[in-house]
Amino acid sequence: MIKRIGFFLLLSGLIFFQFCSGSKKNTTDTGKAKIKTVTYAADVAPLISAKCSPCHIAPSGKKKLLDTYAFAKENIDEMISRIQKVPTERGFMPFKKTEKLTDSVINVFVAWKNTGLTEK
Repeated sequence: MIKRIGFFLLLSGLIFFQFCSGSKKNTTDTGKAKIKTVTYAADVAPLISAKCSPCHIAPSGKKKLLDTYAFAKENIDEMISRIQKVPTERGFMPFKKTEKLTDSVINVFVAWKNTGLTEK
């Protein structure tokens, strides 16, 4: 009888431990939130069109044009610098506006730069 109980416990233990593993499974999730790739076409261009016109959009663009991917990519550092300023600072954008762009809008430009300035 004791041999049967021992055998039963040994068998139960083997079955139980067969599903346990000392190593963790390889996963792609590192515990960090995945960063969405921001693209010029989907995310940045609509904001430039809405927030930077008519001054930086052709044909009425009186200032540095930002209406193409190449122009925006070339000027991203200046754009971020200027939209992060407060309205009373020299060089603040959008010019002649009394309110700063929202943090979420500014973060789109920053994320675009940080994720590689992807066009599409």
